[in-house]
Amino acid sequence: MTTIITTVTPMLMTTHDRGRDGIASEAEESAALFRLMTWLSPSFPVGAFSYSSGIEWAIEAGDITDRQTLQDWLAAMLLEGAGFCDGLFLCHAWRAAEAGEGRTLGEIAELAAAFTPSRERHLETTAQGRAFVEIARSAWNCDTLDLLSSHVTGPITYPVAVGVLAAGHRISLSSTLHAFLHAATSNWISAGVRLIPLGQTDSQHVLAALEGAIAATAEKSLLGSLDDLGSATYRADLASMRHETQYTRLFRS
Repeated sequence: MTTIITTVTPMLMTTHDRGRDGIASEAEESAALFRLMTWLSPSFPVGAFSYSSGIEWAIEAGDITDRQTLQDWLAAMLLEGAGFCDGLFLCHAWRAAEAGEGRTLGEIAELAAAFTPSRERHLETTAQGRAFVEIARSAWNCDTLDLLSSHVTGPITYPVAVGVLAAGHRISLSSTLHAFLHAATSNWISAGVRLIPLGQTDSQHVLAALEGAIAATAEKSLLGSLDDLGSATYRADLASMRHETQYTRLFRS
C-alpha cells in the first residue's frame, strides 16, 4: 500500500462582521502573521540586502553621517518619497487583486514600474518583484498570482507583488502594508549600519524612532488615491541617479 502525502497551502478566510480587511479568527491571524513574517523576512530570497535605495551615495556625499541624519533621511523617504509611493501602489494592487479586477491591476503594475525615478531604483524594485513572484508561485501559489500573470506582461514591482500575494491569501491590507513598510525601513537601516557605520544598538534606536513615521505613512497610503502619487524627496532621487556612477560601491542601488 502506498501513502501519498500532498502539501496544500490553505487560503485564509475573512468574515463580514470583522470588516472587509479583517481576519476571522485567532488561528487565521496567526497564519497571516506567519506568512507576512516569512515573505518579508530578510531571509526571503529576493536580494533586498544588495540594494540601498541611494543611501550609499548619500553617505559618501556627507548627507548621512550618523544616527540622527540617517533617521531624518529615512523619515523623509517614508512620508514624502519612496515609502509613501510604494505603500500606495501596494494598497491599490491589493484592492484590485482582491476584487479580481485584472485590467485595473495591469494598469497599476504598469504605472508602478514607470514611476521609479532612476535606472537603479527601477532595477531594485523590479528585480525584487520578479524574484518575489517566482518564489511565491513555487511555495505560496494562489489565484491572484494567475490574475497578475494574465494581465501584466511587463516588469512587476516589489510592492505590487506583495500586495497581490497578500490579497490572494486573504491577509488584511492594513497588516500587509505595515509589515511591508517595516521591512523596507529595516533594510534601509541595515544599509546605513554597514556604510556609516553604526552599531546594532543605534540601528534599533533609529527603527524605534521611525515607528510613528511608518504608521503615518501607512495611514496616508491607505487613504490615498493614485492621484495623490508624488515624491518631494529630490535629494534621495538624485542620490539614486548619482549612485550609478559612484566609483566604489557595495550596493546595486
